Amino acid sequence: MLISAQQFFGFLAAAMLITASPGPDNLMVLGVGMSKGRARGMAFGLGCALGCLTHTLLATLGVSALIAASPTAFTALKVFGGLYLIWLGWGALRSKGGAQVKADGVPDESLAKLFGKGLFANSINPKVVLFFLSFLPQFVVAERGGASWQTAQLGLIFTLQACVLFGLLGYFSGAIGKWINRSPRAGLWLDRIAGTIFVGLGLRLIIAR
Repeated sequence: MLISAQQFFGFLAAAMLITASPGPDNLMVLGVGMSKGRARGMAFGLGCALGCLTHTLLATLGVSALIAASPTAFTALKVFGGLYLIWLGWGALRSKGGAQVKADGVPDESLAKLFGKGLFANSINPKVVLFFLSFLPQFVVAERGGASWQTAQLGLIFTLQACVLFGLLGYFSGAIGKWINRSPRAGLWLDRIAGTIFVGLGLRLIIAR
């Protein structure tokens, strides 16, 4: 069963705002693009985005295992995930901004090598694993059934929108990187928006329980 339109648009909006917020991945994409050209920035960004498929698989298998073990365990995952999202959101809300894009001075590498670097770096990042296990289940509606299939769809949506946004970041890396470096308050407000989303999702879940 496909996720509902409400799930799709609500998740997509949250995912895009979170992906656009200044963080290690998108700042590295901008840095590679600024120093090595837009093609290499796009290759590195697409690698980072497709690394999310690894975390989608782990989240889907984790949700499936918890549902098979106990519905209570799945509920516990969502509650603890909500607390983790609140913690992330609080950190973003307290951020003082000041994100800077640093151009990478390493000699040029092939598109394939940069793609592989982005893919590997994202795939093995334990913080991203924890984020996916916390974030995706918040948009799963257990009453619709097929929670693991819903999780897989959400992970695929996250990956696709990340491919688009990271690809655009790589393509326009020069202009965007300079804008962020000139306008630290822009990154600050993106952090505020993402933090509000995280806290809102976590509180919604905890209050509902």
